[in-house]
Amino acid sequence: MVEIFLRTLPFFAIIGLGYWAGRSRFFSEEATAYLTKFVFFFALSAMIFRFAANLPFDEIFNGRLILAYLLGTLAVYVIATLVGWARKLDIPTTAVEAQCAAIGNVGFLGLPMLAALFGDSAIGVVMLVLSVDLVVFSSLIVILINAGRGKGLGLATFRQVGMGLLRNPMIVSITLGMTWSALALPIPEPMNDFLLILGGAATPGALFAIGASLAGKSAERVEIAVWLSFAKLVIHPACVAIMVLIVMPLDNFTAAVAVSAAALPVAGNVYMLAQHYGIAPHRVSAAILFSTLASIATVPPVIAWLTAM
Repeated sequence: MVEIFLRTLPFFAIIGLGYWAGRSRFFSEEATAYLTKFVFFFALSAMIFRFAANLPFDEIFNGRLILAYLLGTLAVYVIATLVGWARKLDIPTTAVEAQCAAIGNVGFLGLPMLAALFGDSAIGVVMLVLSVDLVVFSSLIVILINAGRGKGLGLATFRQVGMGLLRNPMIVSITLGMTWSALALPIPEPMNDFLLILGGAATPGALFAIGASLAGKSAERVEIAVWLSFAKLVIHPACVAIMVLIVMPLDNFTAAVAVSAAALPVAGNVYMLAQHYGIAPHRVSAAILFSTLASIATVPPVIAWLTAM
């Protein structure tokens, strides 16, 4: 486990550097926003497309993995929803809390870190996990919020969901990359070099942006944030592990990457959704902060256990 901890430490160290830059105001909130936008729309998209386009399609698509991860994530989503209902929360607030429990920082943190720890073979698994998060659960929260606010499931809601998917550069880059791979098209060397250089900025840029954005997070509603962090860092990987190791067993490597992805802290885009809709942004902010800090201690043991299987 010490070896895994030392290998993950540089990733968290860059996050810490970003946190210092944001906390000391060396990096302003505006600068953080623009860095995040650059990583999200350009660097990370280039990295994802290049990885997907260069991998054989049969190594990327795995229907059994998609279903197992979906069911495992849905399980923790249901648990968080039941806890929310027991506390008499309304549907939109419950949906936001369930999103915290189920959606991890797979794009900005998971993709570069798990690729470094498990090798390039892990990238296909991580992209499928990311696709489930973005397509299924990012759509589900919009539907639940609109339903909870009495807007129903009309055409406007589904148009909003559809446009959200089409405008998400991660979904676009994954789709285009997998299509390129399925058609077995070669990537011209100048294009591959361009994607390699631009994508190379994704890992340090994403990690630094995570840290800088954490500097602006508050620690209100601590008891709820602790519960949501526990759900994300412990219950979610446990549910996914049960699915991929027992109920729908996958090969050890694929299972290890999937569970590791589930063990990641709460994703930053949950806060953006909460802020956009004006639903419990402070508890989401605290959950992101607490789960990211706690993940320094929780993620290495999970990965060490999985790699020892």
